[in-house]
Amino acid sequence: MNTKSRGPGETESTVGSNNLSHKRGVKSYVLRAGRLTTGQQRALRDLWPLYGVTRPARALHPAEFFAQAAPVNMEIGFGNGDNLVAMAVAAPDENFLGVEVHEPGVGHCLLKIEEAGATNVRLIRHDAIEVLRDWLVDHSLARVNLFFPDPWHKKRHHKRRIVQPEFTRLLARKLQPGGMLHIVTDWPDYAEHIAAILAQNPDFETLDNTPGDRITTRFDTRGKRLGHSNWERAWCTRSKLPIPT
Repeated sequence: MNTKSRGPGETESTVGSNNLSHKRGVKSYVLRAGRLTTGQQRALRDLWPLYGVTRPARALHPAEFFAQAAPVNMEIGFGNGDNLVAMAVAAPDENFLGVEVHEPGVGHCLLKIEEAGATNVRLIRHDAIEVLRDWLVDHSLARVNLFFPDPWHKKRHHKRRIVQPEFTRLLARKLQPGGMLHIVTDWPDYAEHIAAILAQNPDFETLDNTPGDRITTRFDTRGKRLGHSNWERAWCTRSKLPIPT
């Protein structure tokens, strides 16, 4: 996810967060109390009640979070939300659910939603694994996007990478038959790791092409500045989707 590694002892603030009775051990992120701008503070106060989702009493179909009945696309680790909101504006007949743990990013995204008038976006500020596991019923997502997840490039930290066999098994349960998983990374060794993990999961088939609907973000720009090339792949569950154009 787009939230990067944090320093020791840094903690999560409370706006938009939820407590779960079941906690997982190793997480793919470390939280910090980020500095909020005045605009982000206003967004978290005034806009979160409109677009934020708190933990439901039971697992739900994510379409219940939205005003319209439509396919739900989830972006895990949406960063500042630029891509999430752009995709929602471009596809108003679909729903977009963003999951991010970094509070300033959530605040920034809320401001983008307000600016764009994107009524088909909802945000969750919580651990994506727990959201998938505990908040959503099986076979309820049309698509999951994972763009530039934290590479945790040091070998001793590889266990923190979000793409693990357990994660792909969870995704296979939550995606609809024929649902899409779209991943982008600019770290070659993480690309090899992801490809190997997905190849081991019989519930996923590799698509010949990737959708061309994501925008260029600061993570693309940063990668190019560092001399990195993007590795981008898409898979579908069980019955194969039409090849994206």
